[in-house]
Amino acid sequence: MQHIVIIGNGISGITTARHIRKKSDQRITVISAETDHFYSRTALMYIYMGHMKYEHTKPYEDWFWEKNRIELKRAYVEKVDTESKTLTFAGGESMPYDKLVLATGSKSNKFGWPGQDLKAVQGLYNYQDLESMETYTKDISRAVIVGGGLIGIEMAEMLLSRNIPVTFLVREGSFWNNVLPDGESEMINRHIREHHVDLRLSTNLKEILSDENGRARAVVTDSGEEIPCQFVGLTAGVSPNIGFLEGSGIETNRGIMVDPYLETNVKDVFAAGDCAEFRETNGERRNLEQVWYTGRMMGEVLAETICNKPTKYEPGHWFNSAKFFDIEYQTYGWVWAKPKDNENDFYWEHESGKISLRLRWDKETDKLLGVNNFGFRLRHHAFDKWFKEERTVQYVLEHLRDANFDPEFYKSHEEEIVNQFNAENGTKVSLKKKSWKRILQLVSN
Repeated sequence: MQHIVIIGNGISGITTARHIRKKSDQRITVISAETDHFYSRTALMYIYMGHMKYEHTKPYEDWFWEKNRIELKRAYVEKVDTESKTLTFAGGESMPYDKLVLATGSKSNKFGWPGQDLKAVQGLYNYQDLESMETYTKDISRAVIVGGGLIGIEMAEMLLSRNIPVTFLVREGSFWNNVLPDGESEMINRHIREHHVDLRLSTNLKEILSDENGRARAVVTDSGEEIPCQFVGLTAGVSPNIGFLEGSGIETNRGIMVDPYLETNVKDVFAAGDCAEFRETNGERRNLEQVWYTGRMMGEVLAETICNKPTKYEPGHWFNSAKFFDIEYQTYGWVWAKPKDNENDFYWEHESGKISLRLRWDKETDKLLGVNNFGFRLRHHAFDKWFKEERTVQYVLEHLRDANFDPEFYKSHEEEIVNQFNAENGTKVSLKKKSWKRILQLVSN
């Protein structure tokens, strides 16, 4: 029996452990310095907001691990010796392994700002960050958030839920406009301000000032303005958590370098999730994929490889989802901030300014390339199938009612969308009635 050791109890590490157990009787140990048990990292914000307790974020009961013979160890790994296949923990204890999985996730970025290590200055990635945020946001009169990504918007919503005024410093000229096209980015700008967030676009952090106790008391922007605050959230992205691998012989760049089978340059050492960086580019996908669902998919295929069925990581068509306060966002395929030369673009926005749809398609073939939808839901299965079948934008619009995943009695907008598309493109796309037969085929295939 081999001893398979997994460092990290996030979605990648736990998925790997579960699927190895399904396929083998190997000894499995999962090590984490963060928490005793796996929990849903994406639910951290809802604990702070009082919507749920930590216990509610654990997908498995505590007895699950012993019943499935998955050993859990709460410890911090300081050193990996790949020659002797031994881990050394803080405190000096060691543990041998036969195969090692590195699923150590990410850490919040810091860019050398003066004052970035003061008390009440932090990111939001792990459970310790949540506990720190609980401590340092009690009875404060203002918080400043630095960085205009998805974690920043979550942190703003968390702070507002406790009636803490927020100033939001965003380097770009419009929110997340390195990812979102202008229409969607402008919509989110408006929505943030509607929630009474003091949104400062084209504004950089210069310095964080300290009080007499070493705690943040204000930030200074690149215009020289001093903004008093008692908490600073640093949400300018994340980077792989790999510092402990120095001297291990495991090749790293921004992350841990892996092949399509998630194996590193060292035999019997693998990496998955946020910390894994692919040597080879896979189509339009980034070499680092720091998304929850890709971490789960990596865990599934890695378990196959470890159980002697080598399996490549082939994630299929890109999709993602998020929430900007009250506006839900989904994206399928590729929608760049600016269309490429070979792409046509269509954008529809509801008069409310909170619902929109963008389509991108190939100029020559009319094949759909990407979709952004805000404020209403579209079925993942529909777009996954339509991309595989290389459907045209006209086909997708004709069948758009089949893709709508909003609850019953929600207002639908397909007719308005198709009418605008026909008017702008000189087409005669005719919207088909919703068909549950076709919808079931989307799900079953």
